[in-house]
Amino acid sequence: MTVKAYGAHAGDKPLESIDIIRRPVGAHDIQIDIAFCGICHSDLHQVRGEWAGTQFPCVPGHEIVGRVVAVGAHVTEHRAGDLVGVGCIVDSCKHCGDCDDGLENYCDGMIGTYNFPTPDAPGWTMGGYSQQIVVHERYVLRVRHPEDQLAAVAPLLCAGITTYSPLRHWQAGPGKKVGIVGIGGLGHMGVKLAHAMGAHVVAFTTSESKRADAKALGADEVVVSRNAEEMEEHASSFDLIINTVAAPHNLDAYLALLKRDGALTLVGAPATPHPSPEVFSLIFKRRTLAGSMIGGISETQEMLDFCAEHGIVADIELIRADEINASYERMLEGDVKYRFVIDNATLAS
Repeated sequence: MTVKAYGAHAGDKPLESIDIIRRPVGAHDIQIDIAFCGICHSDLHQVRGEWAGTQFPCVPGHEIVGRVVAVGAHVTEHRAGDLVGVGCIVDSCKHCGDCDDGLENYCDGMIGTYNFPTPDAPGWTMGGYSQQIVVHERYVLRVRHPEDQLAAVAPLLCAGITTYSPLRHWQAGPGKKVGIVGIGGLGHMGVKLAHAMGAHVVAFTTSESKRADAKALGADEVVVSRNAEEMEEHASSFDLIINTVAAPHNLDAYLALLKRDGALTLVGAPATPHPSPEVFSLIFKRRTLAGSMIGGISETQEMLDFCAEHGIVADIELIRADEINASYERMLEGDVKYRFVIDNATLAS
């Protein structure tokens, strides 16, 4: 089946309209008409060849929402007409310890939604900047939000779960002080989720102009990280800080804010490494510097249900497919509140 998509033929080429092939619906597959797809910073890194191993043509997109149009003979959990989502994972080995634990995101055989090897033509996965996708039922999520919120649900499939997973793992909630570094696509979701979990939320930004915005998202306090006095006021006080910034920077300033046994968890993925932290920042308070990557399928469903229950969606700007290249440049400049989402109906034109 040939469908319209938006992708690039080389890292130094703009994205453009292309035709791609989707596989026939197998016994355990679900065919989805994609209504909306969020734009993630990872899309830009991959499609521009800033991360190694990009296969071209590259069709990015792993924040996918839409409607089921066909199901395989053995599919029981979904049927035509259902509103569903697909995140960063479309396959895994299904039998390792990680998969058994519902942590397919850490499976060594995880297949990402785009740019991962697959038997389907052309030999690697093609993502959600497309009209349709065919996915094994295990990796399809049910969307319980009202249909008129569907576009704003799309970023939950990456930005939402990327921040929800470490908040759950490090047990954010009442009585916990949680910091969110960066108020962008990931960070704005981190603030909303940590607030809904009942934590005391402190947002960190480099920009004084974002102070009011962070408060509106649910932050109890806002710290301008370039202000040494504001930073010092929070020394040794945090249980958890989630760092969403996708650019290399000094981590020691945030490690110093952790209480004993506190954790600084990195979820932003810069194109080049952070400077190495000072070891004494870690050993004197038994602090942890950790990483976290999206979440497994069951946890992603839990996150979607939590967001539906609490009325949480992303703050988005809806764009046409022919605005994707311009949106990439705006994203690099931080000129979006807070996530671009593609109206996939515009791919046809």
